[in-house]
Amino acid sequence: MKYKIIALLMFFVLFAGISSKIPAQTKPFTVGEVLTYEGKVSKIIQGIAVADMTFTFTNAPDSDDYLIKTEARSKGSLLKIFRYSFLQQYESTVEKRNFRILKTVKHDEQKERIRDSEAVFDYENKQVTFSEINPKDLMRPPRKIASEIKTEVHDMVSGIYALRMMPLAVGKVFEIIVSDSGLVYKVPVRVTAREFQKTILGKVMCFRVEPEIFGINRLIEQEGSMIIWITDDTRRIPVRSQIKSNIGKIEVKLKQATNTTAKK
Repeated sequence: MKYKIIALLMFFVLFAGISSKIPAQTKPFTVGEVLTYEGKVSKIIQGIAVADMTFTFTNAPDSDDYLIKTEARSKGSLLKIFRYSFLQQYESTVEKRNFRILKTVKHDEQKERIRDSEAVFDYENKQVTFSEINPKDLMRPPRKIASEIKTEVHDMVSGIYALRMMPLAVGKVFEIIVSDSGLVYKVPVRVTAREFQKTILGKVMCFRVEPEIFGINRLIEQEGSMIIWITDDTRRIPVRSQIKSNIGKIEVKLKQATNTTAKK
């Protein structure tokens, strides 16, 4: 249950930015945008809060690229009832010109277990190289994985921002390439409806998006489903996600948004 809760919460990040109408060169987000979410899990106990997640879009230091900082931290009932804590921090460096991932640095704490990793994307040689260490045991050799990549790849965080720029419509089906921990996945995504959602932004029209992340040779090799709702306005803000799996139902909702682009 422990790792799966974290993974499912983070998969929300990956597919939360699907949009329509906006041309690819136009960005519905700006440097300084901060989005904060709360995740809840329900199975035996109804809707227990387990995590807060924050995504910050900024400029990378000493370069013309972007840096997306992401943090997922355990909270509330997960700590009190299950006596379990986690912290996941991503730093995703994204190329400004082509908006593709260049490097992912990750810090992962799951109770006493700690891992630090880095994935470097070399488009000239068409390879992603992943390396992970245990900072508590530096004598152990790092775990390394290398995979072939194409001309455009995203990590689990940069995908949200890249997809927010894509022009989509209800009924549209597309595929994105995602790399996680050195492995590469093709993920089909369907835009299935437009629906109103009650959010902290008010009652807003949203796109209902269903990424296929569950199943054989998918990001999660088990039965399950995911739905994401994204505002149908110039901001293209993901406001809610619902994930169903064998650990129960996970609800992720936007609880704060700052420095977002203006709404038409």
